[in-house]
This record gives sequence, structure tokens and C-alpha cells, in this order.
Amino acid sequence: MLAERIETPLGQMAFAVLCDGMGGLDRGEEASEALVLGFAGWLDGLREERDEEAVADHVIRRQWTGIVERVNAKLLAYGREIGCRMGTTVTAMLITQKRYYLMSIGDTRAYEAAAWGMRQLTVDHTLIQREVERGNLTREQAENAPMNHVLTRCVGMNPEVYPDMFFGNTRKGAVYLLCSDGFRHRVSETEMAETLCKRDGGSMEKRQRNLIELGKQRGETDNISVITVQCVGSLKGV
Repeated sequence: MLAERIETPLGQMAFAVLCDGMGGLDRGEEASEALVLGFAGWLDGLREERDEEAVADHVIRRQWTGIVERVNAKLLAYGREIGCRMGTTVTAMLITQKRYYLMSIGDTRAYEAAAWGMRQLTVDHTLIQREVERGNLTREQAENAPMNHVLTRCVGMNPEVYPDMFFGNTRKGAVYLLCSDGFRHRVSETEMAETLCKRDGGSMEKRQRNLIELGKQRGETDNISVITVQCVGSLKGV
């Protein structure tokens, strides 16, 4: 997991990447770390960037896809060498004052939360989500369906990796949330939005902690990871 607010010649930005190593495969933490380090190297190059083309949609798509493809190839090669399989999900997000750029593979999610409600920005790559898309399950049924953790895509599982990319305009007053599946299993989207966006909820760190503790109180045992970025006059709460 990596989250930073940076000042660049192109203005203030926030970048976050959240990876969740696959529990069913060996060395998930190493897979996650390799991918985070790949994005960290890219972020170092962005800090001094002066060319506005550097944050064009097609440039971000090409660069981030390249990172994922290189790490995927390394994980497969290393896994063959030591005789194990390594895999991780990933959600990466760059937020500027005007625009957000988002990549997702697996079932780590990104949301946009604000006074108007909660909006999921990513689409899960799971067997259950596939059934939803085919019309065999409703979204509500999918949340409680067995095997809802079985992935159809991750980094390190197959020779080819296909990330989803999403782009949109940053909304003032919104909170952008990246989270592992463990964070959202036992906490509803309504509860997330109300906690993150209420006026008297304290610091963003405290609000995150309240949601994490709520999940634990309800019996969550999976890995719980969350990153938030609050957009007011500037980017806060990273």
C-alpha cells in the first residue's frame, strides 16, 4: 500500500495504490510489494514532470499497463523458478484538482463518496460479478453469495493481464476511497458514505478507524486495508 500527496510543477496531486495479495496463492505479500514498488518508481518520475501530456489519459493508460505487465512477467518467472504461484490484486488512483485516473485488477475497489451518496468506480473481477453481468444474480444477491472471493483476474496468475482503466472529473467535496475486500464485507456503502462525509465525524483517520472497527466487531477476519483522499480546496486526508 502506498499513499502520497505531492506538489508538482503541474499542481498538487494525490496518488494511492492498494494491493491485496491472494491468500490462496503462495507469497501474496511479495507479489503486492513488487507491484507497489513498480508504481513508486513511476511516482518518483512524476514529481518533477512539467509536460501536461504526462497526465493525458492515453499516457497514464500506457505507463500503468506497462508497470503491471512487467511485474506480472516477473512474478510468473520467479514463481516458476521457486516452484510456487504468486498473485495480487491492485487498485491505483491518481487524483489532480481536475481529474482522476484509475486502474483496477481483481476485487480491491475504488469509491467516490459525497453528500449525494456512494458510487463504486471499479468493477470486481470475480466469478460472482460475472454472474451479475450475465443477469443470473442481482447485486444484492452477489454480496452474500458463496465463493464471492474467487477471482477471474489478478496480477501474477496468467501470462496475459488485462487491467480496467477509468477516468473522470474530480468532484469538490468528494472523498475517494480505495479498499480491500475485507474492508467492505461487513460494512455497507451507506455506512461508509455517512461516516466519511458527515460534518462532525472528526479527522479522516478517525473515520477510517471507526469503519475498520465496525467491520471487526461484526466478525471480519480478512485483511482490512483502506486509503482515503478528500477533495476540498486542496487534496486532504491522504
